[in-house]
Amino acid sequence: MSLKCGIVGLPNVGKSTLFNALSNAGAESANFPFCTIDPNVGLVAVPDKRLDRLAELVEPKQVIPATIEFVDIAGLVKGASEGKGKGNAFLSHIREVNLIIHVVRCFDDPDVIHVEGNVDPERDIRIIEEELILKDLEVVEKRVETLKKNAKSGDKKIIAQVAEAESLRSHLEEGESARTFSPEDRETEAFTDLMLLSAKPVLYACNVSEEDVSDGNEWVEQVKKIADIHDDEVVMFCAKIEAEIAELDEEERDAFLEELGISSAGLDRLIRGAYSELGLITYFTAGPKEVRAWTIKKGTKAPQAAGVIHSDFEKGFIRAETISFEDYSKLGSEKAAKEAGKMRQEGKDYVVKDGDVMLFRFNV
Repeated sequence: MSLKCGIVGLPNVGKSTLFNALSNAGAESANFPFCTIDPNVGLVAVPDKRLDRLAELVEPKQVIPATIEFVDIAGLVKGASEGKGKGNAFLSHIREVNLIIHVVRCFDDPDVIHVEGNVDPERDIRIIEEELILKDLEVVEKRVETLKKNAKSGDKKIIAQVAEAESLRSHLEEGESARTFSPEDRETEAFTDLMLLSAKPVLYACNVSEEDVSDGNEWVEQVKKIADIHDDEVVMFCAKIEAEIAELDEEERDAFLEELGISSAGLDRLIRGAYSELGLITYFTAGPKEVRAWTIKKGTKAPQAAGVIHSDFEKGFIRAETISFEDYSKLGSEKAAKEAGKMRQEGKDYVVKDGDVMLFRFNV
């Protein structure tokens, strides 16, 4: 499955610096708003030591990791929903992503201008949220107008949708995001096809100073309190450090992280946070031609997991020959796992587990 994350935030919070470190795509980074005029897109391989281990054991012709697409969206400002700071164009790019990565400035630096004058994560987060809500309100108001015209036909279904859309409009007018609209109402037809910005899941990425990268600071704690309201993920990183890490090879990187007292790079933590926020897991296929990682939703059953590879696999699904990664790694090969009785024959109702190594049998 394709995973697309939009990196958003106020100008000068570290979005493009983070994007450069993640993708090495060369997005311009400068100390002034709107240095990213068009969205920069980078396809990033998901780091996974389990994939490396399988490749080491199988020695395939190629290794294909799972990927995440990151979109660096230029800094939003107050009034973005009305088109200020090229806001309309940038907000439309957010509509296309699965997850919003909201970069929040949690460092003080007199040499880096803050568009609002001082560091205040709670205020900064609210500015972005309000712009998303206002843009959604614009969309919903248009929908209400259209539905009311169509309701003149007397169609009961459309009349019901008018009431649903008006309820959503009232909710947004109160300054509440679409994410806080009641769960049962979010399942209605009037809601699901609107692709509302404020309905998207959010991961907060706190950009801290080098001194605070290990333990955080009071600004990070503010962000965590806000994230707790929706049970959102929070990742802490230092954009300057990530830029340095991106230039190092693996051995140098590990030594550098150890010296800083950090267990993993910001990229790794962001991806783990994104997977957790979206409820995603990874399974693997392993053979002489390729070892590959596949991304699926937690709770996916075997036929649907097979369908991620090809729709024919799902249609003609017979069974999934499955080995846990732990057993595969310990025993060293598919053959050894089979001989040890660790290869399981799983049917249509099997729920795929994170790390499963799978071979699908199917009818063409």
